[in-house]
Amino acid sequence: MAKKRSAPIGGRRENRVESSSVRVNSAFSGRNVVVFFIISSIIATVTYRFRQYSPSQYEESYVYEQGLVTTHANYQHVLTENSKVSENTSQRHYNYPVLGYITPWNSRGYELAKRFNSKFTHISPVWYDLKSQQTSLVLEGRHNADRGWISELRKTGEALILPRVVLEASPAVLLGKEKQRNKAINLIVTECKEMGYDGIVLESWSRWAAYGILHDPNMRNLALQFVKQLGDALHSIGSEKISGQKLQLVYVIGPPSSEKLQEHDFGPKDLEVLSAAVDGFSLMTYDFSNPHNPGPNAPLKWIQIVLKLLLGTSGNRAQSLAPKILLGINFYGNDFSLSRGEGGGGAIIGRDYLALLEKHRPELQWDKNSGEHFFFYNDDKDIKHAVFYPSLKSISLRLEEARSWGCGISIWEIGQGLDYFYDLL
Repeated sequence: MAKKRSAPIGGRRENRVESSSVRVNSAFSGRNVVVFFIISSIIATVTYRFRQYSPSQYEESYVYEQGLVTTHANYQHVLTENSKVSENTSQRHYNYPVLGYITPWNSRGYELAKRFNSKFTHISPVWYDLKSQQTSLVLEGRHNADRGWISELRKTGEALILPRVVLEASPAVLLGKEKQRNKAINLIVTECKEMGYDGIVLESWSRWAAYGILHDPNMRNLALQFVKQLGDALHSIGSEKISGQKLQLVYVIGPPSSEKLQEHDFGPKDLEVLSAAVDGFSLMTYDFSNPHNPGPNAPLKWIQIVLKLLLGTSGNRAQSLAPKILLGINFYGNDFSLSRGEGGGGAIIGRDYLALLEKHRPELQWDKNSGEHFFFYNDDKDIKHAVFYPSLKSISLRLEEARSWGCGISIWEIGQGLDYFYDLL
């Protein structure tokens, strides 16, 4: 989830302008970051598809009309076309749920949420933290809430407003006693009622993993029961906005850390346990690379492996659970230093990417293994960098993958992207 994110959307990844690793060519030959590609090369492509991509869905899309969704992208086209979109900004091309995150430290997201309101079914402002306060609990973040902005959104679109709540509280305080669990749920439900929200996005699994409690069967069960209890509580309350609509719970989950599930991983059994109580699972399929192992942000083959691990190969099971998966798509990128030693660099957002293109006028290269564009440049100290940032083609491939499974998508975060990305949604 640049993200100052509590890692949405594995571990807490702070300051993603908050943001994943794969070798794209010989330039990365000294960096052993291709584990998932080795695995994926022997895994067959998923054999079932629920809905195939149809080019006709994009007939009125500006970026398709102009031939911009291509592996042969170049920096001039990005610089001249990135702010142009179809005249009809309300038309949706992606017909499954679309959740967009917004962060209070990036005001551009608020504006884009209003401009492209109709593209989203859910909008999640990153506003709340539930924390331990001595032996009690407190929900912090209302000062971030912008009632005026919410009102404007609701006048112009149908997107549900589900603020993100991160459980910062110690599991010993939160999960150990029924009274505290009930209090936490009451704090969240009360906030939804008083602020008129349509539910919440909950992030807790990565925190519980960091505390090391998920290997304990009893604590893991308490953790799952807490999420179920919260979902049931929200589902017992009607939405102020839509008659007959109940408050919703979207739960943030990280991708499995390897093909063989680890104790701390959120796996298919957890998915089944929570499926009735959770309306959607925000799956963080990004952050595959890091400064120590530079490479693509979200390799397509890795995404396929993650979906297969969670949903399996059974058509019936996948067909019932896939609609609740919101496949994570990053609208940020990374600028990695390739200097010998520790490496360096970090996350970049749209304006940073455009500035690099303007300054260095690089050749954009396409890596077919990861399904991402990248380029190299040398900085003022003559240190070589590799830059990975989403392109129209890379995003379109991930939308096609999600559509083929029947999944929705979740975007971290909408203020970090380029305007013409929204022409794909």
